[in-house]
Amino acid sequence: MFFLGIDISKAKFDVALLTPATDHKNSKPRSKSLPNSPVGFEQLQQWLRLNLVPIDQLHVALEATGTYGQALARFLYERGCTVSVVNPAAIAAFAKSEMARNKTDKADAIHIARYVQAFRPAAWVPPAPEVAHLQALARRRDALLQMRQMETSRLESLESLESLESPPSQGTVRTSIEAVIHLLNEQITAIEKEMRDHIKGTPSLKESHELLDGIPGIAEITANAILAELPDIASFESAAAVAAFAGLSPSLKESGSSVRGRPHLSKIGSARLRRALYFPAVAAMRHNPAVAALAERLRARGKSKMAIIGAAMRKLLHLVYGVLKSRRPFDRGYHLTTAATAAATAAAAAASQLEAA
Repeated sequence: MFFLGIDISKAKFDVALLTPATDHKNSKPRSKSLPNSPVGFEQLQQWLRLNLVPIDQLHVALEATGTYGQALARFLYERGCTVSVVNPAAIAAFAKSEMARNKTDKADAIHIARYVQAFRPAAWVPPAPEVAHLQALARRRDALLQMRQMETSRLESLESLESLESPPSQGTVRTSIEAVIHLLNEQITAIEKEMRDHIKGTPSLKESHELLDGIPGIAEITANAILAELPDIASFESAAAVAAFAGLSPSLKESGSSVRGRPHLSKIGSARLRRALYFPAVAAMRHNPAVAALAERLRARGKSKMAIIGAAMRKLLHLVYGVLKSRRPFDRGYHLTTAATAAATAAAAAASQLEAA
């Protein structure tokens, strides 16, 4: 098996190749730097041929660094390579374990190649074209919202100075800011309409969207974000695996008898998915019987507000996994019965403890 590590940036990418004859610790990998463009992709393919690398025996890994690596990952996938998109935190931890002293693009590519050789991470599968289009629209909407928030903050700062004597240019600046906000509002409305039309025109997305929209706490925008950012549900073995993908798994810090850190969310996962679930989870704590029952139990145990919200986000994602995996709508009656049973069990346990005391 051959292993290729890729460190990618906006303008170029560095590769490091480990062959079956390459000793993990002592041999020097073959390295090359290429432009991050279709021309560079073709040059990489030619370089692999010159090094007698069978494409079907090549395992490639690159870090999940936003949009810079998407085109190259898809290019290699379409040519028959096994491609893995790895969390940068895993590569950084692996480099530390090797006592890395240098931080260069070439060195990073070597660490990625050694990581994939040692751990054989799971293969990446690109999203279906209809999902990729929805993802692009959703991320563009997020970017527009961020720009609008920046301009709104500038306008608010300007308004706070209105009571003071201001230069003549202030009126011009205010007009400019308001014009930009108006344009951004129009663009956001247009993007949201295109997302809505795209989902309605794609049967698989429409069905999944209707299933998600039936979960109390999840509305149209959240359902859009989940469909855009969550990979094919069939690729997950369990609801816990989905929670781990979103970085919503609890992380513990315990050592010996003296170290007892407070549990917190791992946050090693999709930040976009976590952001999309925060406010829906808060709403679900009031309107979703399954999430509300969980929140009540945690409050009774003295958990903090943020710990309860984190658990609610995880529970909501478990429900998402359930309806998408089973292709059955959310059953409020079932969850009301389950919540009542859980509450009765908790009350009985509390009563037993009082009697024992």
